[in-house]
Amino acid sequence: MTTTDSAPTVENMESLLRESEQMRAIRSGDLVQGVIMSIDRDSILVGIGNKSEGIVPSKEMRSLSEEDVASLKVGDEILTSVMEAEREDGAAILSVDRAREEMSWLDVAGKLDSGEPVTGTITGFNRGGALVDVAGLRGFVPTSHLAWAPRSAGDNGDEGRVGESVQLKVIEVDRGRRRAVFSEKVAIQEYRQSRKEQLLNDLEPGETRRGRVSGVSDFGAFVDLGGADGLIHISELSWEPVRSTEDVVNVGDEVDVYVLKVDLETKRIALSLKRLAPEPWDSVPERYYVDQLVDATVTKLTNFGAFARLEGSVEGLIHISELSYNTVSHPREVVREGDQLTLRILKIEPERKRLALSLKQAEGISWPEDFASPER
Repeated sequence: MTTTDSAPTVENMESLLRESEQMRAIRSGDLVQGVIMSIDRDSILVGIGNKSEGIVPSKEMRSLSEEDVASLKVGDEILTSVMEAEREDGAAILSVDRAREEMSWLDVAGKLDSGEPVTGTITGFNRGGALVDVAGLRGFVPTSHLAWAPRSAGDNGDEGRVGESVQLKVIEVDRGRRRAVFSEKVAIQEYRQSRKEQLLNDLEPGETRRGRVSGVSDFGAFVDLGGADGLIHISELSWEPVRSTEDVVNVGDEVDVYVLKVDLETKRIALSLKRLAPEPWDSVPERYYVDQLVDATVTKLTNFGAFARLEGSVEGLIHISELSYNTVSHPREVVREGDQLTLRILKIEPERKRLALSLKQAEGISWPEDFASPER
């Protein structure tokens, strides 16, 4: 009877490798994955292989939140860094904080290469910028890279932001000098750019969106739609005449806007506020009729007559021949811009947005001062 040795299997080889790794003596600075064996008020006892144990003092777990610490239980795996190899009592001194910091260094170095953002927490400010914690790694955001700068030169910063979670872009990593520099501003700019691309593809003319007024100018208002700004031209703010953008909206206002146009080539979004309200001309036939006497304001004089506004965008023309029974060379001989007049409606063309008005055919009119009545 003969016997043959069985060839080693893949499972056997993996088991041998694990045993070899566990038997290797741990050294200061090593990262080791262990299993929690017991938890008390001041420390955690961790099994780290080869029947070895390590202690994590409470002062080496400060990077964990109270919730994280409370959730720890016996049997959980935990990553630690070796501060002191096995002492005379056989236990090593371990640190969760240093392990998290080491992993963070590896992570931010990878994010520097990939360009991905990281999440950090503002822990304080100094004259140069903001101090941040990124998963246990202490980094820095220069003032020029903050989304908004401290209130004044020499100020210790906006302490109201301490504890705030922020998205950051990695701009420098120097492991040897333990230096990590981040930018909040670049992270926001890149986020807004990606959101803009998405919004430009998602937006459809004719739909309504909610946004926040991010800026105002003489020609209109910019509205942030959630990563991309659109423009409401001053002519699209209201059906009523608008002298100043700020008469209608101000920075910070939350508004619903109508999407007029999306230009993918120029990456511009045209918006409207007035299109969400009824167009006054739509109901003109219901509210006005021929021969009706109406009050109106003269808005413009031309060689052939005067324009007068009844309401909002509803204007009509008083032809020069309808200004007076006397011969008139120019409308200024009878009326001026801003005059309040009583007029008679001669014709209504809502589809062309036209009204024909008459001053001379209005009954009981009051002539503006400085002008003679037709009878004089």
